[in-house]
Amino acid sequence: MREPILKVKALTKSFQNNNQEKKVLKGIDFEVYPGEVIGYLGGNGAGKSTTVKIMCGILPDYRGEISVMGIPLEGNALEIKRRVGYIPETAVMYEQLSPWEYLSFIASLYEIESAVAESKINEYLTLFDMEGVKNHAMDSFSKGMKQKIHIISGLLNDPEIIFMDEPLNGLDANAVILMKELIVKLVGQGKTIFYCSHLMDVVEKVATRIILLDQGHIVANGTFEELRKGADVKTLEELFSKMTRHEKIGAEPVSAAIAE
Repeated sequence: MREPILKVKALTKSFQNNNQEKKVLKGIDFEVYPGEVIGYLGGNGAGKSTTVKIMCGILPDYRGEISVMGIPLEGNALEIKRRVGYIPETAVMYEQLSPWEYLSFIASLYEIESAVAESKINEYLTLFDMEGVKNHAMDSFSKGMKQKIHIISGLLNDPEIIFMDEPLNGLDANAVILMKELIVKLVGQGKTIFYCSHLMDVVEKVATRIILLDQGHIVANGTFEELRKGADVKTLEELFSKMTRHEKIGAEPVSAAIAE
């Protein structure tokens, strides 16, 4: 029996807004197994990014139980940060630095040996067609160019599990194709991908399982084919629309057993 690489149980998270508590996550449960590509979907404000930031050890003050690679998150956030990859939709970067300087700095935080770091940085800059600007200050870069650097920085430490939160934001069509190919390659290397996105067509193509979040609750969990048949729809977009408009199938979430 396979052991999950990621376990989330009864996860709840609230924020204070104008002295009022707003509950974003309302007791969600799921498990992720090695080599899976999870498409984690939901509308704006559903709690997708909040879930990812909690699992990466960025957002504290949650309730529930989380383990990543068998390590309990509570009390071990720094260790988990060392071992996972995180590619956000937007992130702060030192734009006065060049890609080479910035990525070298990120590699030093992970304590990656200099020769290994240099090889990886060169490999990824070449892959993303950024080698020609590796010594240019990033303050003149487009959003898509900066996003490529975010992607590279999330892969430098050779993580076992990679959290991608809208990773294609700002990328051109060629870079989107490249990312799809890269995800397939990473999974082939035994990596696990937790992928948040609004782009249904991309998720439908790369995800091995879909988890759909709506108003802080998981309302669907299974392969696309299983969920499509259960909801009587043809596309992931139709499934998303049906489930987030609260046209639920019975009283329980749509789910499917995952092979152990």
